[in-house]
Amino acid sequence: QVQLVESGGGLVQAGGSLRLSCTASGSIFSINDMGWYRRAPGKQRELVATITRDGSTNYADSVKGRFAISRDNAKNAVYLQMNSLKPEDTDVYYCNGKSPFGLWFASWGQGTQVTVSS
Repeated sequence: QVQLVESGGGLVQAGGSLRLSCTASGSIFSINDMGWYRRAPGKQRELVATITRDGSTNYADSVKGRFAISRDNAKNAVYLQMNSLKPEDTDVYYCNGKSPFGLWFASWGQGTQVTVSS
């Protein structure tokens, strides 16, 4: 079983910044890709950014140029630096990782709430 714990969310004004952190623990042999998702109540979960084990990144069009994902393999941690935040970024943010079999972990953390005021 894998446990994912997110932190770093909060309330910020439009144009501000936040840095989210996530640590994975438990029965982990190795984590391939890691990623950040977000989901507002009543909406589908959206993939925001991913990063491979060697540091290659991909972003949703809505956050390109504003968000930056990074990771620390030794700590099984992934981070999301969020700059130039917009009210539409308001959401609950979740992290996850892929096992060596290429599947996202089945368990999810509690997420961290990001609220951007206009």
